[in-house]
Amino acid sequence: MSTSTRHQRSAEPFLWLLFSGGGMVAALVLPVLLLLFGVAFPLGWLDAPDHAHLLAVVRNPLTKLVLLGVCVLALFHFAHRIRFTIEHGLQLGRFDRVIALCSYGTAVLISAAAVWVMLTV
Repeated sequence: MSTSTRHQRSAEPFLWLLFSGGGMVAALVLPVLLLLFGVAFPLGWLDAPDHAHLLAVVRNPLTKLVLLGVCVLALFHFAHRIRFTIEHGLQLGRFDRVIALCSYGTAVLISAAAVWVMLTV
């Protein structure tokens, strides 16, 4: 056996990192946003910010970066879950490359759309 045998590196560790990061973001940040904007503000429990103030906050580059991070990580968490649900749950593991390409490709495309939206706001 030759020592110059090349080992093919897998993208799996990076994808698992995005999956776990997305899970943490989805578990910690999204419920707070949903509680505020979906329950507390509409029911009048808290005073809703006026449109000008909210627009100023969203136009802040740091806020854009945080919102983009939340969107991208949640999308890759979703893509990873869908990939393994289809492969293992539906027993379609023989189509691993196609399923991975479709799921992560969709996450990349929607992330690109999120970047475009953040840049145009």
